[in-house]
Amino acid sequence: MSYFNYQSKKIYYTETGEGKPVLFLHGNTASSKMFELLLPLYEEKFHVILIDFLGHGKSDRLKKFPAGLWTEEAVQTIALLEHLKLGKVNLVGTSGGAWVAINVALERPDLVDKVVADSFDGRTLAEDFADNLIQERACAKKDEMGIGFYQWCQGEDWERIVDLDTEALVQCAAQKLPLFTKPLNNLQVPLLLMGSEEDEMSRADFQEEYRAIARETDADICVFAEGRHPAILSNAEQAAETICEFLK
Repeated sequence: MSYFNYQSKKIYYTETGEGKPVLFLHGNTASSKMFELLLPLYEEKFHVILIDFLGHGKSDRLKKFPAGLWTEEAVQTIALLEHLKLGKVNLVGTSGGAWVAINVALERPDLVDKVVADSFDGRTLAEDFADNLIQERACAKKDEMGIGFYQWCQGEDWERIVDLDTEALVQCAAQKLPLFTKPLNNLQVPLLLMGSEEDEMSRADFQEEYRAIARETDADICVFAEGRHPAILSNAEQAAETICEFLK
C-alpha cells in the first residue's frame, strides 16, 4: 500500500508487474478497484500503476469536488508521475479518466509515451448531459448492483462521493467549462480512442466526436459492436488485446 503527498493530502497508488510502465486512470465515482479484475490481462506485459484520485477509494477525502475535475485530476496524475520518476509512461484513461489522460499529455508530453482514451464524450458534453447524469445517478443509488459498485470502490461514504461528483459535473456542464487544457491539435503523443456501440452512458454521437478528434490528432479509433460502459471492462479481453498492440 503506497501513498504520496499532494497539497497536504495523501493520494493512494499501487504498482505491480514488470515491463513498460502503464498508468490506468479510473472514471468518475469509481476508484482503482475497477481495474483489479483486469490486472491478469496486463501485469505480465507491463509495469501497471493504479491511482485513486483525491476524494476516491483509499485517498484522502475532499469537502467539495471542483467543477474542472478532470483538469485537477490531471495535475494529481502529473504529480504522481513526477514522484515515481519512471520517465515516459503510457496512460490508459476510461470514462472521466479519458479526459484526465489527454490533459496530462497536453500539459506534460515529456512524461507521456502514448494515451488510450476509453468510453468518453469527446470535445464537449452533450446538451442533455446534466439531465441524463442526474437521472442515471438517482437510479444507480437505488439499484442493488449500482450501490454494490459504489461501495466496492469507495467504502461506506460512497453516497457522499457520488453526490459530490454529480454536483461538480452538473456545474461543469452548466458553465460550459473547457474539457481540455489546450487545443487538441497541440497533442504530441499517439492517441487511441476506444468505445462500444452499445455504451448506454456515452453521448449518442460519440463516434462522430471520435472522428472529429482523430482529424485533429491523427488518433486511431477502435469501437466494439457490443458492450456496456466502459469498453475496457465490458470487452475486457478484446480491449486488452487492442491496448497491448497499440502500446507495443
